[in-house]
Amino acid sequence: MHGGGLELALVFLLAAVIAVPVFRRFGLGAVLGYLAAGVALGPYGARVVRDAAPVLTAAEIGVVMMLFVIGLELSPSRLRVMRKPVFGAGGAQFVACGAVLAVGAGLWGGLDWRAALIVGLGLALSSTAVSLQLLSERKTLTSEHGRLAFAILLFQDLAAIPLLAAIPLMGQAQAEGTGPAWLAIAKAIGAIAIVVIGGRFVLRWMFGVVARTRMPEVFTGAALLTVLGAAWLMQAVGLSAGLGAFLAGVLLADSEFRHELESQVDPFKGLLLGLFFMAVGMSIDLVRVLAEPMLIAALVAGFMGVKFVLLWVVGLRPGGLDRREAWQLAAIMALGSEFAFVIFAEASRAGLIDLAVRDRLVAAVGVSMALTPLLVFTVSRVLAAHPARRPARAFDTIPEGHPQVLIAGFGRFGQVVGRLLAAHRTPFIAIEDDIEQVDFSRRFGNLIYYGDPARADLLRSAGAEHVRVFVVAIANQEKNLRTVQLIRQLYPKAVVYARARDRRHAWELMDTGAHAIRELLHSSLIMGERVLVDVGVAPAVASDHVRRFREHDERLLRAQYLVQDDEDALLQTVQDARRELENLFSADVGEGVLGTITEVDEEEEE
Repeated sequence: MHGGGLELALVFLLAAVIAVPVFRRFGLGAVLGYLAAGVALGPYGARVVRDAAPVLTAAEIGVVMMLFVIGLELSPSRLRVMRKPVFGAGGAQFVACGAVLAVGAGLWGGLDWRAALIVGLGLALSSTAVSLQLLSERKTLTSEHGRLAFAILLFQDLAAIPLLAAIPLMGQAQAEGTGPAWLAIAKAIGAIAIVVIGGRFVLRWMFGVVARTRMPEVFTGAALLTVLGAAWLMQAVGLSAGLGAFLAGVLLADSEFRHELESQVDPFKGLLLGLFFMAVGMSIDLVRVLAEPMLIAALVAGFMGVKFVLLWVVGLRPGGLDRREAWQLAAIMALGSEFAFVIFAEASRAGLIDLAVRDRLVAAVGVSMALTPLLVFTVSRVLAAHPARRPARAFDTIPEGHPQVLIAGFGRFGQVVGRLLAAHRTPFIAIEDDIEQVDFSRRFGNLIYYGDPARADLLRSAGAEHVRVFVVAIANQEKNLRTVQLIRQLYPKAVVYARARDRRHAWELMDTGAHAIRELLHSSLIMGERVLVDVGVAPAVASDHVRRFREHDERLLRAQYLVQDDEDALLQTVQDARRELENLFSADVGEGVLGTITEVDEEEEE
């Protein structure tokens, strides 16, 4: 394509807008739509892009951002809990698949043991981007097979690092300038230490400083700087860029900025992941596939078949899945990995495999990525046609410990609500956009996060779809109303209680269907009751007067809500309400019209 970057971006976006809805309409998923669009635009299609390598390199940032977001979901404590599936099931899968595929490469591919081992281990890897995207699309990331798939993928990312480092050592000659192996290991350990120490101490301080500027664009820049900086540092010492971003995410997972960071990075992640899948589609060598269709088909069927069977076995033992879950795990992870492109390129550069073998392997991996959405779709249809005869497993329901209440705004008003919920042991989550207030509340152990609750992406990141009751306690009237309107729009079935500044603000909240709680009414009534008692009114009478006043004022609020745009009618309701209140209190001492009626009723009873 001879146009500039703007024209190329427009073509990419147009292809995504057309292909993805069409493929999702037929239940094939967005990933396959992106891959098909990439094939159509690539050097073996319409040739809009003649060289896919630069696009693939740039789009890998999407994978890096995805791993950062995943890291935000995993605190260090949760990661420690996952060590058994990561190193148990993940290690078993990598070793078993790598060994069987290496034997196959040696026997049927005619490769020596070093080349066969690299090919076998390279094909044992699965695509993190495709697998996690498919799990996310099908909303099965938190299912049992989704959690095990993530654990295995995490081990593969860790295992790919020494595998890539070993290729020059196993080749015909060590690459120039790589230095001794101990130096590479020292650099890797040093880079990991920098990310861990920086993430633990520096990043929180930096985000605190940025949040105090109250400039969203600066916070977005800081989030992107964190992700790309950690990725660059790891890549500079020969490690996986995704590993650096993942570690940074893990170290920020239990910080007050977690949900705000996720909401800032997520839009970039989605767009760049789509571009990454397009670039993978462009990289599929259709010329090679069409020139050797039977060989490529046999290669794809061979390594995907081996991985499918072994993944099913690993899912059962040591993964601990049932048979249906194991089938889904095998389908989602039988494909090759985007990291295999790098491994096979390095193996060719080191003289372990020739260019023809590299091209065949790269084409087979690309085809496997394109076939996986179809495989997952087929397995899901088969399982749906043969439903389980036993009750659904526990992961099909929302965990009992998930917060059912979200408090937007955690100042003095919101804190009282939160303290009452905490005393009742009712879990809640709070969001506050004042970093000073967040720091203060966190010192007392409150589960509070920094961010603007009037943003849809932040609410989704905080798990708002599971919340039963929203409490909007924001002092600023405009932001309060905007937050309520957004919540009512996104979650119309949820109950919403909102802090109202005055009667007009309460009417605006009532327009949305929220329950308006006027911030000064109840405290004023309590004070008024105590004043009555101190001037000599009996406590029971004072309490009854307060109750009557509250009921009367609620009726007045609803009556005025119906005529709030009519000034004359509004004034008339105020005058009528004052007379009604006077009559109510006069009746208590036998005065007025109501007092006379009361006396007549008493005489008739006698």
